[in-house]
Amino acid sequence: MAGERGTAIDIDRVTKIFETNGERPVSALEELSVHIAAGEFLSVVGPSGCGKSTLMLMTAGLLQPSSGEIRVAGNRLISPLTDVGIVFQDDLLLEFRSALDNVLLQGRVRKLDMRQVRQRADELLEQLGVAHARSRYPRQLSGGMRQRVSLARALVHSPSVLLMDEPFGSLDALTRLQVRFDLEQLWRVERPTVLFITHSIEEAVGLSDRVLVMSPSPGRIVREIVIDLPRPRPLALGEAPELSALAGRIYELFEKMGVLHDKGVTPRSEREKP
Repeated sequence: MAGERGTAIDIDRVTKIFETNGERPVSALEELSVHIAAGEFLSVVGPSGCGKSTLMLMTAGLLQPSSGEIRVAGNRLISPLTDVGIVFQDDLLLEFRSALDNVLLQGRVRKLDMRQVRQRADELLEQLGVAHARSRYPRQLSGGMRQRVSLARALVHSPSVLLMDEPFGSLDALTRLQVRFDLEQLWRVERPTVLFITHSIEEAVGLSDRVLVMSPSPGRIVREIVIDLPRPRPLALGEAPELSALAGRIYELFEKMGVLHDKGVTPRSEREKP
């Protein structure tokens, strides 16, 4: 289970309503409350448009709630969180900087001791299997390599909070498995508090201490699934029946909410029968 290196986050009765020009306001999140323990890996799964990314942006302090509040280490969050690493679906690497320089930029912006940042960057790139590409530019890297560099950039300053929004969404299936394994290994050592937003039930179950299942918009928590199973987790959930069973419970929830269904398109030959 999670350690105590990260920072506790409390999301207390948070709602988010987006105003629109001349149209009805859009309710993205509805009375959402959750405590994320220090060092916990928490995933949020839900259908598109349920407010998952909105929740992450509010937790980063980049978007303010319409009501309720978010507290980090007991302090109300009223401005962008600084002790944080963020990884998005797009790697957002600067094309004119090498892989290493992209990672080091985090230290320069934060005015850290660059000798320590350089050592840390080298260690992370080595652990993530891209040390050989440190001098290459993003255009010379595969999608998986770019995302590993993005992850190193997010971790190079040893943040206590790591926020991830569909970080593997653009990767092919095999690369996703490998990067997921790399992330779990790093988290087990670093133990930041992680809020992981994903559409992938398998990723959520494979990585997390807990999974929050959200409803269609307006997003609310409909179930909390505790994943109290040994680590490291297998890459293929089928190797651990307990993990497969937990994933199955989440699929069943989405079926009950109508997010998933078995109503296929009627074949044309059937539609044309008299």
